[in-house]
Amino acid sequence: MKPGVCLLALMVEVPLIFAAHPLAAPRRTSLTNPQIKYQLTDQHTVTLRRGNVTAIIVDNAAVDTKALPGHRAGYNGVASLKYTGQDENLFVPALAGLNFEHIHDGTPDLKEKFEPRKFPMQLRIISADTVELYQPPTENWKLESCGRYQILEDGTLEYTFECIPHADLFKNGYIGLFWASYIQAPEDCRIHFYGKPVKQLNQSETLLHARTPSHGVDSTHPPAHGAFFPELAANFPLTLVNHPSAYRYSQPWYYGIRDNYSYTQLFRDRDQIWFAQSPTGGGGKNPAWDFQWFIPDYQPGEAYGFVMRAHYAPWSDHATLQKSVQKHLSALAQD
Repeated sequence: MKPGVCLLALMVEVPLIFAAHPLAAPRRTSLTNPQIKYQLTDQHTVTLRRGNVTAIIVDNAAVDTKALPGHRAGYNGVASLKYTGQDENLFVPALAGLNFEHIHDGTPDLKEKFEPRKFPMQLRIISADTVELYQPPTENWKLESCGRYQILEDGTLEYTFECIPHADLFKNGYIGLFWASYIQAPEDCRIHFYGKPVKQLNQSETLLHARTPSHGVDSTHPPAHGAFFPELAANFPLTLVNHPSAYRYSQPWYYGIRDNYSYTQLFRDRDQIWFAQSPTGGGGKNPAWDFQWFIPDYQPGEAYGFVMRAHYAPWSDHATLQKSVQKHLSALAQD
């Protein structure tokens, strides 16, 4: 046998293996999984009900109905979240929660601060308990995305977000994304999470009650074990992104309380989500309980994603809440 033939055979039999990106998409939405079937709707909202929770998912069109009076254009995601017997929406009625808000690269030259608001979105109905919010590549960043909202048996929402950058436009080498939940006038604007002071990361974690004095001040709480810290220009205009607080969180979940109900956002450690907050993000006495996500070392054409859950239930005390969300934290940790 000729030497060249042997070498060729060896090359064919031993394929190259590339390591997956740590933030690679889980491939659970119709963006990345062609096996997922969906139906389109000519409506701008879809209602999900399960357990004691009712959630209305909305695209970024304006809506003015009995269920969503005066809902503004641009505010996508969960337009309404209510528990059985509750009249008032958790979120500011004109705005939304789990609202996909910003796409950026940490530089000040943003052609549009609120890009996900400005370009069309499409509601895709997967089943009676699952809907997706798909957005084609946006005009400026060329980011294609899909957010999957599934209401679980106890009324908790599982949110899976996947995206594909279609051009190498992010100048600092990472993709920055941001989600906002605009809370309707809670008595207490604080958020609560386990963490440590930045200057004492070796000490034991404690339950922190974080209050930011004003919009864009001490607004962001990175993970204590964070391996990536984004480069951000000093004059970067999105102030909730680039003003870290004196704390780092040590467990990947936090909650706030409104009208005797708790709203808890739970994440996977592996996704390296950053918490964020503003006392007036929704205007007046309406705080924003937010989070952001960074994708370092991205490659155009590759898919990235994360999974989180939003739990809404009557509030009694911290220990009871922690016990009730533990199954969700465990599920996310094993995901």
